Amino acid sequence: MELTGTVDTTMKEVLSKEIKGQVIFPEDKIYEEARKVYNAMINKHPGMIIKCIDTADVIAAVNFARENKLLIAIRGGGHNGGGLGLCDGGMVIDLSEIKFVRVNAEDSTVTVGAGNLWGEVDHATHPFGLAVPSGMISTTGVAGLTLGGGVGYLARKYGLTIDSLLEVDMVMADGTYLTVNNHQYPDLFWAIRGGGGNFGIVTSFKFQAHPVKTVYGGPMLWPIEKVEEVMEWYDAFIENAEEDLNGFIATMIIPGPPFPDFLHNKQFCGIVWCYLGDPKNAEKVFKPIKDRKPIFEHLGEMPYPAIQTLFDGLMPPGLQWYWRADFFNELGPEVRKQHKIFGSQIPTPLSQMHLYPINGAASRKKNSETAWAYRDAKYAGVIVGVDPDPGNAVKITKWCKDYWEALHPHSAGGAYSNFLMNEGEERIKASYKGNYDRLVEVKRKYDPDNLFRVNQNIKP
Repeated sequence: MELTGTVDTTMKEVLSKEIKGQVIFPEDKIYEEARKVYNAMINKHPGMIIKCIDTADVIAAVNFARENKLLIAIRGGGHNGGGLGLCDGGMVIDLSEIKFVRVNAEDSTVTVGAGNLWGEVDHATHPFGLAVPSGMISTTGVAGLTLGGGVGYLARKYGLTIDSLLEVDMVMADGTYLTVNNHQYPDLFWAIRGGGGNFGIVTSFKFQAHPVKTVYGGPMLWPIEKVEEVMEWYDAFIENAEEDLNGFIATMIIPGPPFPDFLHNKQFCGIVWCYLGDPKNAEKVFKPIKDRKPIFEHLGEMPYPAIQTLFDGLMPPGLQWYWRADFFNELGPEVRKQHKIFGSQIPTPLSQMHLYPINGAASRKKNSETAWAYRDAKYAGVIVGVDPDPGNAVKITKWCKDYWEALHPHSAGGAYSNFLMNEGEERIKASYKGNYDRLVEVKRKYDPDNLFRVNQNIKP
């Protein structure tokens, strides 16, 4: 389908009768605020924004857009570094008001709206001693993180977020509403576990939650000069560590409080740890780690939601962001050398590189079991150039690209889709490798006209 339709003011009157939520046009006072996204480097001007408050609104918006051949972007509640929750000229279907979290204590399941953030889910599940595997920061959206896969603190113990996904409710391109799980539309259920928003608009998610109450963890730092040595040790250590222990490794600058003054504005190799086992065993578990003699550590017992919010304050909405990512199968000498070079040249205090381990429970499924195609990779890596000042956009982008280009020849080829910018079809194919053709088949079946194309698009 050629999406050649244009938005005009007569549409507002028609939509206002069908939509219970807000229908926002460029002339409205709230338009500028409504089109803002987490990444301030994204500056798109949709023809209209539909703030849906329920599934009926989503169905009405999809039908209207399809009938009027409007380009659609789907916006959840969270980040989307590539800005693919917005479009120029078409319709944005904004799900951020579809919020609810219902915990079923009897079977430890939780049902969540598409507009929820993970911090809201943690708030609801924590009193029950439960958690759903999510990411590393509580302001991440449930919808985007889940549909892309979901790598986080709980991945070594309980797998990716999609490994705890039981069911979704979806609005399809033709306006129909489906409940999708392993028994109903199993081909579609396979595809949405990693395949993103290509196949329809998910309005609610049902997860299996897991026993998590308190954790023991926090950051450790070494001077950037030691990054090669620490990475070599970490690479061997994390692969064989007990699955209750997780930690991602980073090159970073300490921007300021709450860290002590002597660390401010210096480059470091850091590891942020999260241990799910009995805190009484923490001293024994962390002894071989402390033997690496970090120059700073701040470890302790805390409620699980606390570790999820540890970095929220450093990463508020409205910063400039540029992302690059790859999967890695090894951290060999040349990889470690590049991390030292670029980790020593971090351009702004919030810019950083992370490597998240993909082992333990996250690696036990085969690549073909879900659309997420890199169960056999050792790490999901991401480099982000971040700064509040638009004047630094070129600087942070160049550093990020140069860092990525130095590492990419040593990568596994593709990237975790939640870390991709708008990088083209070949990068998308590489990120789904052997699963791509099957994803195309599912796309062709459920969205043959590619109505849902403002995403990491799988073309039918």
